[in-house]
Amino acid sequence: MPKLFSRLLSLGSDKPVKEFERIASHIDDLEPDYQKMGDAELKGQTALFRERYANGESLDDMLPEAFAVVREASKRTTGLRHFDVQLIGGIALHRGTIAEMKTGEGKTLVSTLAGYLNAIPGEGVHVVTVNDYLAKRDSEWMGQIYRFLGMDVGILQNGMGLGAKKPAYRADVTYGTNSEFGFDYLRDNMVTRAEQRVQRGHHYAIVDEVDSILIDEARTPLIISGAGTKSQSTYKDFARAVRGLVADVDYEMDEAKHTIAATEAGLEKIERALGIEDIYADMSGQLVNHLQQALKAEYMFHRDQQYVVLDGEVKIVDEFTGRIMEGRRYSEGLHQAIEAKEGVLIREENQTLATITLQNYFRLYDKLSGMTGTAMTEDAEFREIYNLPVTVIPPNKPVIRKDHDDLVYRDIRSKFNAVVDDIEARHAKGQPCLVGTVSIENSERLSRLLSKRGIKHSVLNAKYHEREAQIVAQAGREGAVTIATNMAGRGTDILLGGNPDFMADDMLREQNIEPAEAPAEVRAAALERARRICSEERERVRAAGGLAVIGTERHESRRIDNQLRGRSGRQGDPGETQFYLSLEDDLMRLFAGDRMDRIAAMMERYDMPDDMPIQAKMVTKAVEGAQRKVEEINFSMRKNVLDYDDVMNKQRQVIYEERNKILDGKDLTEHVSEVTRETVQREVETYCPAEGDPEAWDVKGLLKWLGGLTGKPADLVEVDRDDDPEDVVDKVDEFVEECYAEKTGRLGDKLMHELSTQVMLRVIDTRWMAYLQEMDYLKTGIGLRGFGQRDPLVEYKSEAYAAFTTLVDTMYEDFLRTILRIEVVVKEPRPQAGADEESEELRGARYSGPSEVDGDRGAERAGRRVPAGGKGAGQAGAGKPMTYRKADHDPYAGVGRNDPCPCGSGKKFKNCHGRNR
Repeated sequence: MPKLFSRLLSLGSDKPVKEFERIASHIDDLEPDYQKMGDAELKGQTALFRERYANGESLDDMLPEAFAVVREASKRTTGLRHFDVQLIGGIALHRGTIAEMKTGEGKTLVSTLAGYLNAIPGEGVHVVTVNDYLAKRDSEWMGQIYRFLGMDVGILQNGMGLGAKKPAYRADVTYGTNSEFGFDYLRDNMVTRAEQRVQRGHHYAIVDEVDSILIDEARTPLIISGAGTKSQSTYKDFARAVRGLVADVDYEMDEAKHTIAATEAGLEKIERALGIEDIYADMSGQLVNHLQQALKAEYMFHRDQQYVVLDGEVKIVDEFTGRIMEGRRYSEGLHQAIEAKEGVLIREENQTLATITLQNYFRLYDKLSGMTGTAMTEDAEFREIYNLPVTVIPPNKPVIRKDHDDLVYRDIRSKFNAVVDDIEARHAKGQPCLVGTVSIENSERLSRLLSKRGIKHSVLNAKYHEREAQIVAQAGREGAVTIATNMAGRGTDILLGGNPDFMADDMLREQNIEPAEAPAEVRAAALERARRICSEERERVRAAGGLAVIGTERHESRRIDNQLRGRSGRQGDPGETQFYLSLEDDLMRLFAGDRMDRIAAMMERYDMPDDMPIQAKMVTKAVEGAQRKVEEINFSMRKNVLDYDDVMNKQRQVIYEERNKILDGKDLTEHVSEVTRETVQREVETYCPAEGDPEAWDVKGLLKWLGGLTGKPADLVEVDRDDDPEDVVDKVDEFVEECYAEKTGRLGDKLMHELSTQVMLRVIDTRWMAYLQEMDYLKTGIGLRGFGQRDPLVEYKSEAYAAFTTLVDTMYEDFLRTILRIEVVVKEPRPQAGADEESEELRGARYSGPSEVDGDRGAERAGRRVPAGGKGAGQAGAGKPMTYRKADHDPYAGVGRNDPCPCGSGKKFKNCHGRNR
């Protein structure tokens, strides 16, 4: 059914390509006009385009001329001329679709066409890459074209300070990773000064490796976290307690669904080891969560597969690209549980300060497009989630690569021996081999087998990712053997015979010359020599059959297998691909179990030796069926993450919009009368309900609340039980108004306005963080509602709505309580105060009395815990991804010592979260 649905969606998908071909032909006709122009005249076209746009001409009307200008500028700066198929790809990007282009077709160059055209309005274009290396490389390489045409190019890198980020975002075109763009959006909505914001809207984004970013990475939300409080000893105790448990006796695990639970027998063992009578008696649910995370850490997460330990630190490995995810941590205590298991330093658990899914971040853009070599298998998801259709761009030259049928062995040992035999034979005749593995463990196993046979090879995985571009670039050299843990988003072209630019750099280093510092003539000589070597090797490699891609296992997703395959046969080059499988592979074992059992029985019946592979339609169907099953599970996981985040998305927009209004100068003092009346009415209705018996009114409770709100003796207000409830509202409202007016009179309008702004921002942030924590707890246990025949998502929506209504209703109550009780100490202003520092007048502000979330019903709401199941008691729906969240990005990276702390405390960073850094 999904296949039929995809076919129906893609019917007529070649029609746009025919239209794009006609436009490309028109661009070709314009080429001679721009070839005649001098550099200054060509550069001046940007100002002319902007003038035409300001006069009402559309970008579509200017497209042929703009693309022709970019093509000519590219020839003069990079030496690269856009092929016609690249022009077609650029048009697809401009139209807001995904351009599916084969590996080696020059997607990086394609992005400059749509990037330049959409930068003409001056609202900023974001080019999104998968890592910092590619963002830097592309901004320098493609940036030559933009700068030649008079446009600014900005670059974002992890750890960049505020001073560098602001100009990067002000540029016409900004390069950066998906995480950096997303985290900057969240950070912008945590600042306490308008001038600390760096982004200037979301006009247009081009997403490189769009399937990797919008599909694979979208399973996990972006989360900015702050330090929490948890005892290290608790994690260590649980790690010891769950060690040595017996599978199916002490615990039950479902690897396919990523779930694990202790049995009654196992629970007794664990409780005995901990000296705890009943873990589930803990009403907070914290012990249950510790148990859950300790079990996962011990039995579901394995070193050198999901994570590595480097320099005494547990680092997450991206399951899609094999890269180490620097600065990321598993959430909900899982990372600490793994640290306890590995015996390394346990870093404190974090609390969510701000969060958004990648889906909802990229939906912020007015126009979105993307490019990749493999998107059509996910066409339905791109359309449903992002409203992004896929346009398949024809290759510049026909693909002549040979894709061989899969070879299936009985066990993993036989499979790896066959792989090594194949590599040895190909290596002997000079054919380069790129070998794909699905884990670091497998890449190292294969490396050991090759070393035993004396075959020289390179290993590319998360442990060596800093050398990845160099290793991949030379994977096409004669006889080269390269082992790679997944190939998604590597971003470096594999040229048969090798890459002369990288080879020239190596030659210079051998002479102890840094490539960047080499004199022009020395660099030119090295490059010439490298080109000669690569050209000679290229002919020999072509004769040997081109690049051989060998897969040691099928990935969960057909798309990632296709990415590996696509590394061979670029631009009409010869090549071969061969996948080796075994009946013991995880994919076969978990998702094609019944069929694999029948195949194993058949191999046994015919007494087939272990080293004899089988090739059968039944096997191919079993593999495809297993992959489709996993793709459906992963889609439901991503959809589930989005469904839950969609509930909060509108709420997040309300909060962020209110925050931005305040930062942009909204005068809160004008609204005080209105919010005071609403707050007073709500509380009077609670303590002195109109429908109730006046004798039962809680007058004492009302006056106590009023005293807590204003910090003044509330017995000055005379509330009579004979009063009408509206009269009570009038009396209490008048008292609060008088307190506010008295405070304004003492401080003055200007200081009261600034104080109100900072207090309101603090209140919003505090309440929003408490709300996020509450939603985390709710989401974790909401899955249990399914046992009561209630839809967890519907229940979540209902409770989230009620909790958010409470947050909004009581936010201004917290504001009034703080503003009326805070005391301000006016200090002499210091000379040369920085623009980003808080005002001198506010620096001395002290809060007298209970905090805005402490000590009364407002506090109770803000810090409320949801008891249903407790933290860790269940999952939010069947498909909730429990592996990791793209979490715990360092919110303080790049913050200056004298900048206000991003946590919203109002203190300088060095006096707050930066004190121990």
